Amino acid sequence: METSRTTITFLGHSTVLIATGGRRILTDPILRRRVGPLVRAEPLPAALGRDDVDAVLISHSHWDHLDLGSLRLLGTDVPILLPAGLGGRLRARGFRHVTELRPGDRTTVGPVGVEVTEALHRGLPRPLSASDLAVGFLLDGAHRVYFPGDTAYFAGMERYAAGLDLALMPVWGWGPRAREDEHLDPLGAARALQLLRPRAAIPIHWGTLHPIGFRWLRPSTRTDPPHTFLRLAAELAPETAVRILGVGEQVALPIP
Repeated sequence: METSRTTITFLGHSTVLIATGGRRILTDPILRRRVGPLVRAEPLPAALGRDDVDAVLISHSHWDHLDLGSLRLLGTDVPILLPAGLGGRLRARGFRHVTELRPGDRTTVGPVGVEVTEALHRGLPRPLSASDLAVGFLLDGAHRVYFPGDTAYFAGMERYAAGLDLALMPVWGWGPRAREDEHLDPLGAARALQLLRPRAAIPIHWGTLHPIGFRWLRPSTRTDPPHTFLRLAAELAPETAVRILGVGEQVALPIP
């Protein structure tokens, strides 16, 4: 794999395969048709295995971000980086390379630097989860890529702006509305671009999942958010190039 090249493949919801610096890093893998009470509205991506992924990033414990069944498809020896407190659950299920991290921590995946970032969000509370900590990740490989996980807008995002080539911006959730105190919506994501000042942005966390039996409920929320984000970003952060990707679609950086 070229070490000077970065490609981004959107696999639905918050699952993105980031190939940079000669490493393939997968975010919040949802690789099954159903997770908890949620079902895919979009086709499954092409199957991934251990040979396709060098590391996995987990942002928090909600079932649409941490799915043990999806992780098992990648094999129990895949390296996993996740919020502090969640490692014991994975180790107890046979995963052998688990690293627990907090905001401000730094590590590496081969030559790719990884900084753990703050997120204004909470995972599942006790006793449903060992930790409700939510984080994001800043990758420094061939390009600098920000994956915020789930987060609401917060002014502290500005500290992740230096030299940012790409921001993977959540723009909705999996239901008929996005609570602005927990998630970015199209306006919140466009406002965040004003802080982050990335060269490019790709909307994520939209259109892929819905509650079982509720496909009919406000279906526009599964198609409109990225396009609303595109329009608002052009008004609020015109220097950032926005690219909407369908499930399975790939783009190389830089995005013109």
